[in-house]
Amino acid sequence: MIKTLKESIQRQRHELEATLSEPLGRIASECASVWPEREKLDEVLNRHLKEVPYCTFLYALDTHGIQISDNIALTGLLPEHFGRDRSSRPYMKEAVPASGFLLSDAYISLRVSRPSLTALQLVRHDGNAVGFVGADFDLRNLPVTADLYEEPTKWRQIKGDAAIRSNIFLQTRVESPLDRNIDQANSILEELFVDRGMFQGVFHYSSSRATIWFFDDPYRYRILTHEELTDPDICLAYRVQPYPDNAIIPSGAIYEILDNMKQLRFADENIYLRSSSINIFNGLISLTFSCDGSHYMTYKEFIDKNVNFWLGSVA
Repeated sequence: MIKTLKESIQRQRHELEATLSEPLGRIASECASVWPEREKLDEVLNRHLKEVPYCTFLYALDTHGIQISDNIALTGLLPEHFGRDRSSRPYMKEAVPASGFLLSDAYISLRVSRPSLTALQLVRHDGNAVGFVGADFDLRNLPVTADLYEEPTKWRQIKGDAAIRSNIFLQTRVESPLDRNIDQANSILEELFVDRGMFQGVFHYSSSRATIWFFDDPYRYRILTHEELTDPDICLAYRVQPYPDNAIIPSGAIYEILDNMKQLRFADENIYLRSSSINIFNGLISLTFSCDGSHYMTYKEFIDKNVNFWLGSVA
């Protein structure tokens, strides 16, 4: 499995480059022999369009980024694009490698405001660069061949709203209904995690609610209010299920995690836990404090840290 999002994107790009560079190289060689005659370029591009997998438009540009052919699409020629100045488009601002082939970074298209990318192949005539063959692609049409990446497990800290941080000592924690019954709520949440098939929960202490997900219906979340979070009968709404063997967080750690979150909620009147989350499959804990700073870490790291560490960290 791919370890990072960046690695997943790079692998996908390498596979696309391998697929597209060879047919565009052939087309550019044939275009060089008729360059820069519009009708002959249209004929060459139209004849070879289907050789470029997933292509939306194929066209020719001079070295200044001015289009010297029509847009070639599966539906036919689009002559209104002849003479179009593409010099300011993102793909024309990237440096073309020595190989003469460039697969651009993704950008938002002007035509349909969709994520897109463009492949450019340098055209040479008598050894001189005369222009480019361009191929546009809608990202929806491109196959995803890379494996799903894994969420990183290293500690991540993300700063929030600067306005909230600057006023941190002008605010104090206001006791919520959930605060008054947090021990009972934690016991119910432990039951839902360990015995009732809940695999992820987001807990909003200040607004006294939780957003939860279950194995039986993983694509839809449910919201529990303060009344439901403190009513043991809520457990009867979900069937008993064995704790999953492939969960990273062991069942015995759930209550300790919830109890540590409780301590952070009450540790300080200015710097306090506002919301948190648990996902038993990726083993990650998230914490968002009153200063609007958020932390993401493994459950082991969270358990290892005491309250004094957190107050120093978020401050």
